[in-house]
Amino acid sequence: MDWDDLRIFLAVARAESLSGAGRGLRLDPATVGRRVARLEEALGAPLFVKSPQGYALAEAGQRLLVHAERAEQAVSEAAEDLQGAGGLSGQIRIGAPDGCANYLLPQVLAAICDENPGLEVQIVALPRVFNLSKREADMAIAVSRPEAGRLRVQKLADYRLHLAAHRDYLATHPPILCLDDLRAHRLVGYIPDMIFDKELDYLTGLGSGAVPFASNSVSVQLNWLRAGAGVGIVHDFAMPSAPELVKVLPQVLSLSRAFWLIRHQDDARLERLNRFADALARGIRREVLRLEDMTRLQIALE
Repeated sequence: MDWDDLRIFLAVARAESLSGAGRGLRLDPATVGRRVARLEEALGAPLFVKSPQGYALAEAGQRLLVHAERAEQAVSEAAEDLQGAGGLSGQIRIGAPDGCANYLLPQVLAAICDENPGLEVQIVALPRVFNLSKREADMAIAVSRPEAGRLRVQKLADYRLHLAAHRDYLATHPPILCLDDLRAHRLVGYIPDMIFDKELDYLTGLGSGAVPFASNSVSVQLNWLRAGAGVGIVHDFAMPSAPELVKVLPQVLSLSRAFWLIRHQDDARLERLNRFADALARGIRREVLRLEDMTRLQIALE
């Protein structure tokens, strides 16, 4: 059985479509379809059930999936063994919430890549949970520790968040002396029905009513605050990038969350990913501390 055919089979199984698999493999969908058909003919069994919704695994495909994933693991381990313990190389894709992706990962990953010139890193910044079983990413960063699945979970760092607003907004609107005063202000936050993790539901319980300025993107929320739209929750590590913002009621409301690094359990034996994960964890911890210290220093100087 040709490994290249198995590689294409895995891509279709994970993407559940020829076009999705083709994008990841850099092949046109017709070529992917022909390769799947060739493998089905060689095995004498249909591997997929085709429908308008896409390609779902047939019974034979479900059985083959286990063996194909083992073959994929063996190929990865062989490549690592031959490459030795030198610098990290190849491509690694990380899924992350956009707050982490925008304000932490660029500088952390740039430093790692400076030390490993052969390394290529992709950041997928999407406000959702990533499916590692479908290989949407090699690893993912989340704000909640998963409780189920064949996953390897590593805590990266704790971080803090506070209410914040533009100086000019605060100077031209009613003073905020307690949480009840927020009722007289426009809030910036998440679209309520698009909060994909309970740890991101910051504003519930404040009794502040509707969120007039809402987005599923942390960056959009931050830019709204920078434009003087209202008051919202901001990561302390993002504050240095927006010096016009100031904390609001920091002694009254201070939130603490954590970032978790999530990997598929089958990747635990891949030394390359283990070394990268360790470097990423060290870098994230250092960068969170550095940026939060900058925020504290800025407040002390005001």
